[in-house]
Amino acid sequence: MSVAVPFLDLKPAYAASQPAIDAALARVAASGWYLLGQELSAFETAYAAYCGTTHAVGLANGLDALHLGLRALGVGEGDEVIVPSNTYIATWLAVSQCGARPVPVECDPATYNLDPTLIEAAITARTKVLLPVHLYGQPADMDAINAIATRHGLKVLDDCAQAHAAVYKGRMVGSLADVSAWSFYPGKNLGAFGDGGGATTADTAVADQLRVLRNYGSRVKYHNEVKGYNSRLDDIQAAVLHAKLAQLGDATDERRAIAARYLAEMAGLALMLPTVAPGTEPAWHLFVVRHEARDRLQKALAERGVATMIHYPVPPHLQPAYAELGMGPGDLPISEAIHAEVLSLPLWPGMQPEQVDAVISAVKACV
Repeated sequence: MSVAVPFLDLKPAYAASQPAIDAALARVAASGWYLLGQELSAFETAYAAYCGTTHAVGLANGLDALHLGLRALGVGEGDEVIVPSNTYIATWLAVSQCGARPVPVECDPATYNLDPTLIEAAITARTKVLLPVHLYGQPADMDAINAIATRHGLKVLDDCAQAHAAVYKGRMVGSLADVSAWSFYPGKNLGAFGDGGGATTADTAVADQLRVLRNYGSRVKYHNEVKGYNSRLDDIQAAVLHAKLAQLGDATDERRAIAARYLAEMAGLALMLPTVAPGTEPAWHLFVVRHEARDRLQKALAERGVATMIHYPVPPHLQPAYAELGMGPGDLPISEAIHAEVLSLPLWPGMQPEQVDAVISAVKACV
């Protein structure tokens, strides 16, 4: 009998940290303090240290982390922010929420990340920030991107939503840009029990601005310095994340071991496998393959009990939300080709060996 494999199962992640999580939930419930309390401060301190930087600021979700990060870097009406053509739409939405314009630049077809060699041609007098994404948990080429930013007097905000525990040339993702934006959505590599987000930075002034912006523009209760937002990571989620942080290294090792098996045992198939750039250690949030008959492959795998997902079926420039950019099919051909062919295979910490075997066997049978 074949083994059914879901795309994702979060129960093993809870089981791995259950005593610590349960104790954390009970501790917060008994404390009587649920926002901007000691649990949040403790998690912020621990996460900043984990990322190898100075400050972490808890926020309500990943989109807010991107948006407020851009605001803290001074992005506003009429500015431009360079974004990858190939990403989840939240990266673009954060720019739009600032009143700025997302300027898409094509990605490297091998890594799916922003191609540094194409950035300078897109820079104008209005460009304020470069916004690379560590897509699928594969670190972007941050040395090249930071060098371009320095040459042009720009800031860098990296979208780390899928890259918890990823490493770039010996440095943790989250310490590589002026500001790093994080999502702690439940399905992320470090996931809360609801929505959550945050930002990391070595810049004390930027961290201070983020703390003001997240709390109605206020540093002192009922005194508002700027027009701020309500974007606070609550203490329940912070306590859960702090408890799970202790297991993030082991969980990432599991992801890397599963990815290594996939890469080894699917080598030579009529399938484009992920490319790992030199000097990087991906977090393997997703294991994404490409196939020219992606939809047929997805259907065939489903018939064998293997669930998959598409990250992502429609690129941002072809979404109705960005019709005002006036872009159409053929304008960003690399991104469009990727979106037509990518397929994400099951991969999560706690995945059983027989489930990994089932995925490999099904892929071999279907391509």
